[in-house]
Amino acid sequence: MSRLRRVATSVLVIAGLALSGCTSASTPSKSPGSAAGSGASGTGTPPSGDAARAPVLQPLPTAVPADLQSYYQQRLSWSSCDSGFQCATMKVPLDYADPAAGDITLGLARSPAAGHGAKRLGSLLINPGGPGGSAVQYAEYAAQTYPAAVRDAYDFVGLDPRGVGRSTPVTCLSNQQMDAFTAVDTTPAGTEQINALVAADKSFAQGCEKMSGKLLGHVSTIDAARDMDVARALLGDDKLNYLGKSYGTFLGATYAGLFPSHVGHMVLDGAMDPSLTALQLDSQQAGGFETAFNAFARDCVSRSGCPLGRTASEADSRLNALFTSLNTKPLATGQPRKLDEALGMTGVIAAMYDQEQWPQLRAALSQAENGNGAGLLALSDQYYERDPSGQYSNLMYANAAVDCLDLPSAATDPQQVEQQLPTYESASPQFGASLAWSGLTCAYWPVKATGTPHTIPAKGAAPILVVGTTRDPATPYAWAQALAAQLDSGTLLTYNGDGHTAYARGSSCVDSAVNTYLLTGRTPAKGTVCQ
Repeated sequence: MSRLRRVATSVLVIAGLALSGCTSASTPSKSPGSAAGSGASGTGTPPSGDAARAPVLQPLPTAVPADLQSYYQQRLSWSSCDSGFQCATMKVPLDYADPAAGDITLGLARSPAAGHGAKRLGSLLINPGGPGGSAVQYAEYAAQTYPAAVRDAYDFVGLDPRGVGRSTPVTCLSNQQMDAFTAVDTTPAGTEQINALVAADKSFAQGCEKMSGKLLGHVSTIDAARDMDVARALLGDDKLNYLGKSYGTFLGATYAGLFPSHVGHMVLDGAMDPSLTALQLDSQQAGGFETAFNAFARDCVSRSGCPLGRTASEADSRLNALFTSLNTKPLATGQPRKLDEALGMTGVIAAMYDQEQWPQLRAALSQAENGNGAGLLALSDQYYERDPSGQYSNLMYANAAVDCLDLPSAATDPQQVEQQLPTYESASPQFGASLAWSGLTCAYWPVKATGTPHTIPAKGAAPILVVGTTRDPATPYAWAQALAAQLDSGTLLTYNGDGHTAYARGSSCVDSAVNTYLLTGRTPAKGTVCQ
């Protein structure tokens, strides 16, 4: 896990995504139809050597075990809440291997479908990713902004995964401690700075153990996927209809692998590749951010007054110079916190998720050039879900807890990070070193990882629609190709553009294809590319 390998934006950032328009129609780096997937309708690239050797996620028995019957038979008690939504709670076992060990509580919210009669298709569970993003908050947003035809047909449902938001949450640090943690130098030079980074990661892990110890071993993606099947049954649906973005694609694909016969209409937008190691995920995501920054830089230097100069190479140099300066001379921000290199880099990365934030980043970089770090600090706070009062959501705590349980750490000690630096820096001269050092968090985690890289064929599942964006910074396009290839019933829809995820972000081509699938089950033609 890296404090920057988070594959969802905050709900506030996601809300901005819906305003995105279509982007340039340059050719994707790889032809999406150049190789068939493993199934008749798959359109991803063939599995890599690692994927071909990775174990397969096996489905669970179709019959509900006797010791889980009570969870599947509980009743949901809905009450009015949050802008016309209905809210409820449900119980699930802390440990599916030992249901007698106790329960945890999950929070969910729904907006009833606007349509009536034959138009209604049941529930659509929505997850924005993270891990750690609140599905409840995102569903409340989506129910007001997603295409009307889909809102007419489905009850929009947000189920906060275990450890997140309104479900029994993971907690680790005080707000003041989190301020200190986010400002720790993630490009250390020398023993003293490396020791400071290691101490911060250890304190973070110890805080999580102290405040959430019992929960930490039971917040894996497999646990969350099993919870979704309980929710499906309690909502009265024979099949799970699901739309997952970013990490939500890994959660959805995991559900499909465990319960293939329960898959209804499933959209996986901004897909992850479950066959990758933490090192591969982190280093490839570094490359995604580099690609996104290069696109931003090309746009910026074409405009008058670009704070990064007039050419792409000058933009690289100026950004490097800013980061170097912040490392030794943090900028004033108009509040007690100053903008150092770690916060400044996070602010730049936060704006890479969506091109609609590029004007905000240009303004923030101009401010920084004039000695004011407030704009970049605001972007960093947005990324970490820190509100103006200094209160953090539990996003980053849940993010670490899930990531550290799902995969072994990318590195186990500073010496290993130093060996990996060339891989990261080759992928991203700008951001690679920071992501490499940030990957140490899981090295000191109090709970051993239970997951490993694997493939998910989900044999027998209904058609699944995978959506990939060619210049996605957080979930590189190759990941969508790989997941579509793994899924026996996967179909890849490509959006040739910028930003993180594609559905409900302004592309009428993407929206039309996804809407048709959600309403009829018909997937787009093999090799479809939206511009």
